[in-house]
Amino acid sequence: MLTDREVLSTFEMLRNEHLDVRTITLGISIFDCASDDLSRFKQNIHDKISRLAQNLIGTCEDVALKYGIPIVNKRIAVSPVAVAACPFSAPQMVEVARTLDDIAREIGIDFIGGFSALVEKGMTRGDRALIEAIPQALTETGRVCASINVASTHAGINMDAVMLMGRTIKRAAALTADADGIACAKLCVFANIPQDIPFMAGAYLGVGEPDAVINVGVSGPGVVKKAIDRARAMNPRLDLGALSEIIKRTAFKVTRVGEIIGRQVADKLGVPFGVVDLSLAPTPNVGDSVGEIFQSLGLQSIGVPGSTALLAMLNDAVKKGGAFASSHVGGLSGAFIPVSEDLNIAEAARSGHLSLEKLEALTSVCSVGLDMVALPGDISETTLAAIIADEMAIGVVNKKTTATRLIPVPGKKAGEKAFFGGLLGEATIIHVANNGGSQELMSLGGRIPAPIQSLVN
Repeated sequence: MLTDREVLSTFEMLRNEHLDVRTITLGISIFDCASDDLSRFKQNIHDKISRLAQNLIGTCEDVALKYGIPIVNKRIAVSPVAVAACPFSAPQMVEVARTLDDIAREIGIDFIGGFSALVEKGMTRGDRALIEAIPQALTETGRVCASINVASTHAGINMDAVMLMGRTIKRAAALTADADGIACAKLCVFANIPQDIPFMAGAYLGVGEPDAVINVGVSGPGVVKKAIDRARAMNPRLDLGALSEIIKRTAFKVTRVGEIIGRQVADKLGVPFGVVDLSLAPTPNVGDSVGEIFQSLGLQSIGVPGSTALLAMLNDAVKKGGAFASSHVGGLSGAFIPVSEDLNIAEAARSGHLSLEKLEALTSVCSVGLDMVALPGDISETTLAAIIADEMAIGVVNKKTTATRLIPVPGKKAGEKAFFGGLLGEATIIHVANNGGSQELMSLGGRIPAPIQSLVN
């Protein structure tokens, strides 16, 4: 239970520190909608999702009003479409994506995830069809998100799938060249993807999940920053151990808020409550930045020496506080560092403090990976694939989730700006050294074997 003092501090978080529930995501299994007739399959998923999600928006608004806590996004994640729609061709997969987009629009949600495939050990006909469909599907829809898992600690890295994703990203960027390649902002490539992510673009409902479930994504980088600022103002001599404890206690309170809201929504909808993903998810708004936390802790900017150590501490403290606050913590949980979605991180990239190489180093200890990174439009498919492969290796060897959302911006060069709008923000295009130097390696294909850690069973 929260003490009176903690309740009052939570109200302060709401008023001045950007505390909100970042997303309520309703996961829905569509496996029982399967059919080898495309029209029947589309009707089945329309009927089931509409039935289960018809009260999602109203319920979230009622609960938000009751507690005075904003629920920023209401979303849906479905089973991997590559599995549920495995009999269909790539053009038919595009039709499925359009149907999902129509459903999302009817319900009133901003994103629907699950246009996904799990190919870490190989690809089925359905997997190949879905990946082939991604560029057109994400170009022709506004609310559909895709995720492809190409690696895991137990399976290794499917380099054929990695190379295929390099080509897919380039095609998606070309088809949306007039919008700075925005289709790529709705596509994540993963290693060790969790089954219960509530955050987009990676969200999907895993095979081991219930028929329907509510997963919650909380946030609070502004809350954490203000807590650090207050503590340092009161006692400038606090060391990093003491500051880590403050972050942990703050994460505890934020997580409790998310769990209360999530359980209320799940109860009213009559579905199970799943997990709280307690990731620090920034927005392009001033005061709601993970990058600003680095400055509050004494660094000139995220990206300068010391950033990786500080991010490791931040991630650990957030997870410790969240794990104590809830018995069901899942998803990604930690700290996101999306370049375009965080005003401070975007500025660090613009000023040169944050390079692609330093970003990769930071991903060894953060929750996700190379997230919302704008790259020059002339980057080769091979180089894109090699960057993905490097990121997948970090996840596989460290037994953690990593991902990439890479956006090669057609017609633009390093140092220019890409504009994505809304929560996706804007970013300075980051220089890529040695574009084209990985071609021979990537042409080898095959599967990089799983590390010895995979034998821990």
